[in-house]
Amino acid sequence: MPRVKRGKNHLKRRKNLLKQTKGYKWGRKSKIKLARVAMLKAGVYAYRDRRAKKRIARQLWQIKIGAASRANGLSYSKLSGALRKAKIDLDRKILADLAENHPAVFAKIAEAVK
Repeated sequence: MPRVKRGKNHLKRRKNLLKQTKGYKWGRKSKIKLARVAMLKAGVYAYRDRRAKKRIARQLWQIKIGAASRANGLSYSKLSGALRKAKIDLDRKILADLAENHPAVFAKIAEAVK
């Protein structure tokens, strides 16, 4: 029985691996062992940072809302409590957008809940 040579598989895997690590520095873009480690770590960082991105965005929204609410004579917590009592269901993302891009509208909302 002839022996099985896996050159075709090896080249295909290597080509796909190096395609994924294109643009990396030093040997991480051209050497199989280094590229493999780099690709695995990149995947781990990507997974972790997709979750961190959401946390960072929420923090930024809170900062924007807090700054705009202080400009209108309320604290962040007072504003959020008043919005809840007034049954105004605007999430942080929308409030932050209003605070940044439409301060007049945000001021009207703040006056409505005062």
